[in-house]
Parts: sequence; structure tokens; C-alpha cells
Amino acid sequence: MATHHFSPTHYYNSLGSHPPAFHLNPGDTITTTTVDARGHDGNDEQITPPGNPMTGPFHVAGAEPGDTLVVHLDLLHTNRPTGWTRKMVAPNVVDPEYVPQMPWPPVDDVLATWQVDNEAGTVTLIDPVDTAIGKLALPLAPMVGCFGVAPYGGQAISTATSAEHGGNMDYRGFVQGVTVYFPVFVPGALFFIGDGHALQGDGEIVGTGVEISFDVQFTLDLQKGRRIFWPRGEDEDYIFTVGNTRPLDQATQHATTEMLRWLQSDYGLDPVGAHILMGQCVEYDLGNIFDPAYTMVCKVPKRVLATL
Repeated sequence: MATHHFSPTHYYNSLGSHPPAFHLNPGDTITTTTVDARGHDGNDEQITPPGNPMTGPFHVAGAEPGDTLVVHLDLLHTNRPTGWTRKMVAPNVVDPEYVPQMPWPPVDDVLATWQVDNEAGTVTLIDPVDTAIGKLALPLAPMVGCFGVAPYGGQAISTATSAEHGGNMDYRGFVQGVTVYFPVFVPGALFFIGDGHALQGDGEIVGTGVEISFDVQFTLDLQKGRRIFWPRGEDEDYIFTVGNTRPLDQATQHATTEMLRWLQSDYGLDPVGAHILMGQCVEYDLGNIFDPAYTMVCKVPKRVLATL
């Protein structure tokens, strides 16, 4: 196991079987940087075209289709003093008859600017200043919006959306300290990461979080011969599974099915027991509901599992 520093020189707007940017062994740790959704770096200079540019891909030695890639998010650190969001809630998350009443801004005035203060742990609205909320200050909560592995079949899937391989899930639970599991579809897994948010509400309903560049550290490991079907994760309190598709009910089906599989394969539950437990203990979180594929997260508390 080794720690490597990687300085990206090229970014991708799709997750696919692109040439590896870096080769590492299972258990190795990477420190690197990401740009924001518009391709701006830590100096707020645009260095690559917009559209959730990804750092990577990172090739993990020995990873093969049918394995599981383990991603430990060791550090997610905002690395500049300002971020940006869109101002308006997306039309698809309000009643259709309400859309004409929305206060649509001019095309050149669609973004809000936020001050990001790592020392104070705050994200503060600084533009516009003429709203009733004034200089709204909220707790800093860094999370990664888009990350995952190369999908199957030689596909290159836009960073605007998500599927079995991960992608633009925009789940606010993808924070520092979380472990995430991805199915491996191609040799080397080919892991990508980007789209950092200083803060984001559930659903990313304005189409952005507080978009910002990151310093990141992550550790990549491998579970040989362990096949999963959708991304999984765990933090101190929960295990969770992720379904990415549209409509939202199908995303819920994918996440729920993956959780049922996990409870039976790793926690010793028989099928009936897994269904009974989920029926009374399951929790759901909404990930992205703005982009082409929606994200639903299915959670089971570890305190419940500890009693089994």
C-alpha cells in the first residue's frame, strides 16, 4: 500500500474506457484535485470545458468484471473562497401550472455566488444581495456530486447523468469518511471523480450544489469475485444502496432490490427475514432529481443490524 500524489492535466466529460491517467495497486491512496462543474480550478480559472469534468481515470491492478471496487473518501476539502449555484428551482420539481409564475432571471444573471470559509465552516450568499434572505449563512458540508467507474460494453456515459456505474448521483451522503462500493465492468475498473459541492440540498433541485473545486484524497481497494449490481455505501450509522434511472419509482426499485441482496449475502438473513426487516426499518434519501437519471438511496441503520 502506497500514497501517491497525482496532478491532473486532462479531464473527461464522460465516464468510459478512456486511457488510464494513473495506475495503482489495491489499497493505494491518491491525493489529487478536482475542478468545478464549469471546469474552474482552485484559482477560479477555467482550465477545461464545462460539464462536470472528471479527474482520472485511475486503473486498479487486478480489477476485473465481476469484482467490486471499494472507494474510501478520506478527504474532501474545498480549495477556493467562492462557489456558485443556479438561482431557480427546476421546472420538473414544481407543479406545471406554477412554472409561468416563477421569477425567471435574465440569461446573463442565472447564477448566485457564495463565500466558502473552511475555517468558519460556513457557506454564505454574497450575490445577489437584494433578496429577503440577505447574506444567508449555512453550514459547510462538502460532498462529491459525480464519481464512479467505467460502464460496461465500451460505453462512455455523460457526466450529466448516472447508471449502474455511478456518475452524477448528487447524493449529499457522499461525504468525507464514507466508503462507497462500485461494480467493476472493465479491466482496471477505471475510477473517476469530480463535481465537488461545498453544500447541496436533497435532490439538487436547482441543478447545482454550491459548485467548487476540491482537494481530495481517496483510497481504492478491491473485493475479488464479489459481484454487486448497483453502487453501495456505508457510513458510521447506515449501509445504503443507490438506484440511478428514471422514473423515480424505478430508481427506488433498483435501490431496494440491491439492499435485499446485500442483507441476504452479507448479514445472514433469509429472504423472508430481509423483507420483514426492510418493511419496518428502511429509510430512503433522495439524490439527484434534476438530471436525465434520478437517484434514490435505500438505507438500513447499522444499530438494527447489530441486534441480529
